[in-house]
This record gives sequence, structure tokens and C-alpha cells, in this order.
Amino acid sequence: MTVTSVRTDRRTATRQRIADAAARLASEHGVAATTADQIAAEAGVGRATFFRHFDSKELAVATGLADAAIFVIVGLLAEVPPQVGPLDAVRAAYARLGEDFDANRQTFLDQADLCRSSPAMFAWTLRLYVDWEMAIADAVRPRFVALAPHDPRPRMVGAMAMAAVRLACDEWLVDRGSGDLPALVQEHLDALHLPPDPRPDPRGAR
Repeated sequence: MTVTSVRTDRRTATRQRIADAAARLASEHGVAATTADQIAAEAGVGRATFFRHFDSKELAVATGLADAAIFVIVGLLAEVPPQVGPLDAVRAAYARLGEDFDANRQTFLDQADLCRSSPAMFAWTLRLYVDWEMAIADAVRPRFVALAPHDPRPRMVGAMAMAAVRLACDEWLVDRGSGDLPALVQEHLDALHLPPDPRPDPRGAR
């Protein structure tokens, strides 16, 4: 292992420790009541080190929450029986994820607001969707039969799934989260299974 790789590993570990601390404190006390100094102290780093890794406390919190969420959805996908197809496995995993929704509704709403709190956070959220797509793609890859090299289908499943989730979240936020987000997610994921509309006869009606 080279000196450069050791330093990179240490930076990565420090960043992860800060993100985990940020998510933990925000979950306990709320984002507004959590400060960058508190996060730094919880992670065992100085204020300067904190800001070398994150531009704001919001970004640190969001990163920590996102990392935990990706870990959870990948774990739920792994629990779906292997004979279940890729899209159905995603539906099943999100159904499990939604089982505790009512108890955590405000947390979901706070996270959604956080991700839309500034242009920088919105841009970060778009990057997060790509991370989710890739994680889902890797998790469902073994469910495909005879994948060719560079086969786009696993990544397409990840992209379509996250598009469905994002649209469901957007719809849920229209009325400030009073609706049933898990049901909306399932409804949007179901739309991925719809058969194509019949094409009109180009010859016209006879």
C-alpha cells in the first residue's frame, strides 16, 4: 500500500465518521438544533477538519442519512428471494422500507426539506440519486439471466426505480407530506410494469 493510498483511506474514513456523526445528531436533535461544532466534536475532529470535508452542516447530515439509507435498501433487496425478478425485487424492498413510515413520517419530511433547502443541496440530491441507482443496479444484477458484458439492464432498473421514487416524493410533497408515501412509491413502481399503449392502425379505421 502506498503512502498516497493510506492518506486517501484516512480521508475517506474521516469523512465517513463525520457524516455518521452528523446523521446521528440530526436524528436525535433535528437539523436546526445541530451545529457544525457539535458534529465535529462527536466525530472527534476539529472544526477546520470538518470544513475540509463538508461545506456545511446540512451537507454532512444529508450525506450521513443517505449512506445509511442506501445500506438499508441494499440489505432489503438481499432479503428478497432470489427467484424474484429485478423490478419485483425492488418493489418488495421498498414495500418493506415503507412498513415503518407512519412512525417516521416527520423524519422523511425533514429529510425531503433538507434536500431541497438550497441549490447546492438540490444538486447534491441529484448526485445521490445516481449513487442509489448504482447501488440498486449492483444488488439486482444477479437476478438477470445471461447478462452480456456492459449489459445496461441492471443500471436501467436502478435508474427507473429511482425515477419512480423521486416522482412519488415530489407528489407527496405537494400537500406537505400528508399523503401515503409508501403507497405512492408502489404506484409509481407499478407503472414500470404497464404494457405499452396499442399503436393506432396507420391505415385508419376501416
